[in-house]
Amino acid sequence: MANVNIDWDNLTFSYQPVSKRYVANYKDGKWGKGGLTEDATITLNECAGILQYCQEVFEGLKAYKTKDGRVVTFRPDLNAQRMYDSAQRLEMPPVPKEMFLEAVDQVVVANKDWIPPYESGGSLYLRPYLFATGPVIGVKPSDEYQFRLFATPVGSYFKNGIKPITICVSDFDRAAPHGTGHIKAGLNYAMSLHAYITAHTNGFDENMFLDPATRTYVEETGGANFLFVTKDNTIVTPKSDSILPSITRRSLMHIAEDLGYKVEQRPVKLAELKDFAECGLCGTAAVICPVGKVVDHGKEIAFPSGMSEMGPVLTKLYETLRGIQLGTVEAPAGWIREIK
Repeated sequence: MANVNIDWDNLTFSYQPVSKRYVANYKDGKWGKGGLTEDATITLNECAGILQYCQEVFEGLKAYKTKDGRVVTFRPDLNAQRMYDSAQRLEMPPVPKEMFLEAVDQVVVANKDWIPPYESGGSLYLRPYLFATGPVIGVKPSDEYQFRLFATPVGSYFKNGIKPITICVSDFDRAAPHGTGHIKAGLNYAMSLHAYITAHTNGFDENMFLDPATRTYVEETGGANFLFVTKDNTIVTPKSDSILPSITRRSLMHIAEDLGYKVEQRPVKLAELKDFAECGLCGTAAVICPVGKVVDHGKEIAFPSGMSEMGPVLTKLYETLRGIQLGTVEAPAGWIREIK
């Protein structure tokens, strides 16, 4: 048993080290056997590929305690596949899906005492990541890599209730046309940080990035996909080759169809925003974060759902997905991986 002394009711969404993490190394053209370690420190050569040319991809998922006391993860097979695809795009050796799932299981089992109780609304956040460790001075892929997965307990994203946010249309581009916007690489997030800080400095909670080619279509924020609801309750999500394929978004669209809603994935023009009834951002951390207002260079676009609470359609989707994760709603086949 780990020596865990945490005030679960006041747990924030921030990093704190837990007992063990998983490590595996790629060398001489093959993956070595991975395993658990208590050491949270990484030692790197000064010329490591991650430091010189940013070869790194990562994922994010959670482990939960359900109402009936089980420990589960939500669709980790999709995280494994997305990380596999991301690695291939950056010319890195993909982590075998079996190794990825083994790492998830081992880290969760080894850190079960760090999983927040069901009543707290918290979870054990899992961060798998792959990066280049071999020395590289010329511009080329590294020959050596490391895959790691650590965990950290996090509190409910909405500690003070679910309140809609205000976002701005960004002057910056999140990704280049035909670039890396569709993969989960650290370099994409680094590119969004200046835009994020600029938005905060100007009083906004987040950015709305437009397509980099024409700047007329909605793409995503720095770390979440968009969901829109029309006035006749059709659920719309933007379609673009430079949008990250969010697992949360894909799950919500599936749930929406099961609930009888009409669902569309298509290009969404910025000019259409005034016609939508609800807007939300979706991702692992919050599931859905409602947007009450978008500001386009001084022009305010206020959604009828308002600034006081999440709209009714997005609320239904949010409650259903959270119920699936926490075991109070029956999950579609294969969505929940129980860890014993």
